[in-house]
Amino acid sequence: MATAVNPIIPGFYPDPSICGVGDDYYLVNSTFSYYPGIPIMHSKDLIHWEQIGNVLDRPSQVPLEGGRHSQGIFAPAIRYHEGVFYVICTNETSGGNFIVTAKDPAGPWSEPSYLEGADGIDPTIFFDDDEKVYYIGTHPIVDGREYDGECHIWIQELDLKNMRLTGESKDVWRGAMRFVHWPEGPHLYKKDGYYYMMLAEGGTDRNHSVTMCRSRSIWGPYENHFCNPILTHRHLGKDYPVQCVGHGDLVETPSGDWYMVMLGMRPLDGYTTLGRETFLARVVWENGWPVVNPGVGRLTEEVEVSLPEWKPAKSVAEDQRIYHFREMEKLGYEFVYLRNPDQTRYQLCPGKGLQLQYGSRTLTENTSPTYVGIRQQHHCFRADATVYTDSILQGQETGIVLLQSNAYYLRTALTKREDDTLALGVYLCQDLEEKLLVQKVLTDVPEEIILSLEVGGLTAGVKVVCGKTEMDVAQGIDIHSLSTEIAGGFVGCTVGMYAFSGEQTERNVVYKDFRYENTKSC
Repeated sequence: MATAVNPIIPGFYPDPSICGVGDDYYLVNSTFSYYPGIPIMHSKDLIHWEQIGNVLDRPSQVPLEGGRHSQGIFAPAIRYHEGVFYVICTNETSGGNFIVTAKDPAGPWSEPSYLEGADGIDPTIFFDDDEKVYYIGTHPIVDGREYDGECHIWIQELDLKNMRLTGESKDVWRGAMRFVHWPEGPHLYKKDGYYYMMLAEGGTDRNHSVTMCRSRSIWGPYENHFCNPILTHRHLGKDYPVQCVGHGDLVETPSGDWYMVMLGMRPLDGYTTLGRETFLARVVWENGWPVVNPGVGRLTEEVEVSLPEWKPAKSVAEDQRIYHFREMEKLGYEFVYLRNPDQTRYQLCPGKGLQLQYGSRTLTENTSPTYVGIRQQHHCFRADATVYTDSILQGQETGIVLLQSNAYYLRTALTKREDDTLALGVYLCQDLEEKLLVQKVLTDVPEEIILSLEVGGLTAGVKVVCGKTEMDVAQGIDIHSLSTEIAGGFVGCTVGMYAFSGEQTERNVVYKDFRYENTKSC
């Protein structure tokens, strides 16, 4: 027996879906307009997870250009059948619902097969005992709709050989609650002669929940569970530490134990910068229905798991990450870009560092500016980026960004002035409007300096380290606006480095290293 600590995957890792293959477990998450799309995690104990790749790691698989920050890749579902892994998903920016496949979950994954006639979002795939395969999706009710968010769950047989829907579709469920908003994210399971359908209901906010229904036939009629919702935190009040719980998926271990993964949010004083994270709960079956965390009925900070403890080589949940770019041949799977990046703008040079080509696209555009980062995973952290000062040019800007979306972010801007001194500005962008908070001139700088961003919950500070001297540039910056509650959307913050030029150039800024550390100060 080992103990998991929630969230099992902290930071912006929403809409988890899981499958088990023998003693191995694989999990995927939504990525929206970040690239690569759909991180794939591996574990042997459901506690410790490592990222083994990204499902959508080629631009041809995931067209994202022009999409809003919270468009793109919605709610993937992962399943395994007869030696093949399947991920089914929605590209809300371009193309609709699609399937990709792989024999090795680490990749490579196939090009997407888009499913004609598969409208709506949040599909899943189900393999029945008689070798038939089914598509289960969500689409809005159009004719006779009484309110926004009124949806149907629908089913249609799926021809995997030709990657197309076949036969007639049928609307089978409208959600467990009367007048429910956004019944979505369906998953189907078969147990003891019943088809169990699990949904997310209430929208992915404070009213989020997990519900269950069942039927003897895949086509229905489906029987509502009188104990619905089987999991929610909406009744626990706005100050409860975990909110917005929902969008679950079930997995059974070889020994017959059941667990659920789901998303949740950890607000700080009512504001969430981390986004929606992945949590774990124990499930038992009583009287033909699942009970989540029996005797408790809500998510707990710790979860006892009946599996041998396993430690990956590199955990996705670490308190400290250090990247020595001069020693790296490629960036880790955890690094993300915006939409479809031009990879020639990002080059690792052995013995030197990470070269970022100054780009003409700004962070406020729905394009792909020169930006690379990792997810914020802690309420309080420090991020340091060491930059070579001889690569900082007049008319160009570079620095660290805490990025919520193209409309809300905090950035430092390091540039060279006409007298060859350096200037460091701090900008806060709210609702697409940038405001310069402070600017300081740096003189007598060494060959390399460290740009430091310190976040303490809902405030931030900026420092610069020149040799042995650490200088405060700005303190007490209010970053409430970088929260989901103000910025909106479905994402959490990422933190990384950018490079901007007002004109086309082939010049590069060079970063020696990047560090991220949980400061545990809040």
